[in-house]
Amino acid sequence: MTLHGDALKDAIGQTRAKWGWFVGLGVLLLILGGIAFGNLFIATVASVYVVGWLMLMAGIIEIMHAFGVKTWSRFFYWLLSGLLYAVAGFFAFYNPLLASAVLTFLLAVALLASGVLRAWVGYRHRPEKGWGWLVAAGVISALAGLVIAMGWPVNSVWVLGLFLAVDLIFQGWAFIAVGLALKK
Repeated sequence: MTLHGDALKDAIGQTRAKWGWFVGLGVLLLILGGIAFGNLFIATVASVYVVGWLMLMAGIIEIMHAFGVKTWSRFFYWLLSGLLYAVAGFFAFYNPLLASAVLTFLLAVALLASGVLRAWVGYRHRPEKGWGWLVAAGVISALAGLVIAMGWPVNSVWVLGLFLAVDLIFQGWAFIAVGLALKK
């Protein structure tokens, strides 16, 4: 066996020994997903706060980066970019409901646009095998975006929380499945 093969076998063995951690993490994610489903409003606010923290940190990093740039025009570009990011992050904490409305609208637009584009790409690949799956996936994404847009802004208090809850539950099941597969 080659050195690469031995290293891969060793890595798999080490991961296999930790199968219980995968299952434990999966169970924890399932519980958190259930809690998020139990209160979609709080899950939405939590999602907005996470996005706000990320934007605030990115803004601070960009502002610090601005001082490392050598030319004044680039300095002001990075400074302005960082300030806008930081302000947007602060805004998410200051008014999480309005921020959730903005993020929900952006989600609807992104789903609609990406769905239409995916359906168009799938349609353009008609002679190839599997093109219908691309079209179907695109139509479903576009419909999801349209449904969210039609309920906007009222649904802004729960849509992001629903996406978080669904993601946590799917991730939980995935980790459990991986852990149980590693056990065998």
